[in-house]
Amino acid sequence: MRRLIRLTGPDTLSFLQGLVSNDVLGLKARGIVYAALLTPQGRYLADFFVVNTGSELLLDLPESLADGVMRRLAMYRLRADVAFAAPDLSISRGIGDAPEGALPDPRHPALGWRFYGSPLPDAAVDWDAIRVAHIIPETGIELIPDETLILEAGFERLHGVDFRKGCYVGQEVTARMKHKTELRKGLVRLHISGTAPVGTPILMPDGREAGRLFTQSGGQALAQMRLDRLAGPLQAGDAILRADA
Repeated sequence: MRRLIRLTGPDTLSFLQGLVSNDVLGLKARGIVYAALLTPQGRYLADFFVVNTGSELLLDLPESLADGVMRRLAMYRLRADVAFAAPDLSISRGIGDAPEGALPDPRHPALGWRFYGSPLPDAAVDWDAIRVAHIIPETGIELIPDETLILEAGFERLHGVDFRKGCYVGQEVTARMKHKTELRKGLVRLHISGTAPVGTPILMPDGREAGRLFTQSGGQALAQMRLDRLAGPLQAGDAILRADA
């Protein structure tokens, strides 16, 4: 489930620019940006789309995180001239031919388009298969509030972070990870035989933990892994995993 929030007021874009991981100032024109809201320590709180439909500015965010995001935005608003409301619009998405007015999902071309307006018929799309094939994390599964670091979740590859914009909440930690350290962990795709619950620890042959198992589809799985512990057969519960040769 998703929720839409309408943002109005002359300070809206500058207000968001100081809070989120991506550059939103280009949305003075019609378009869509993927971004995250972080803790001051650089941990993931929420991910969402900032959308200019051509007539209004919207946040498209997970329903499960929407109330918390709204509280956080209200806390940071201070004297900024920004107002929030619930628009009378629906969110539709699909792949293939896009309806007039749809916007491309900015994370990856395989994710198709998003449309904001009157509801469209649901398309039969296996979104999990697409996510696993292209290593795309999902809120509440691979993206865990107060835990996930967005660079380890692939936000740079998914066009969800901008390293040239000015400061935002959590920017210092994110920039340091980009420029001063080598990532030791990351979201990867593994081959899997069998299944195991989301969150199952992945163990090396010697019993050391290598990561955690997440979404599974078509003999492949997403896992958050120590990048130096990918060699050899891995096990998560009754499932056997291996990295690409």
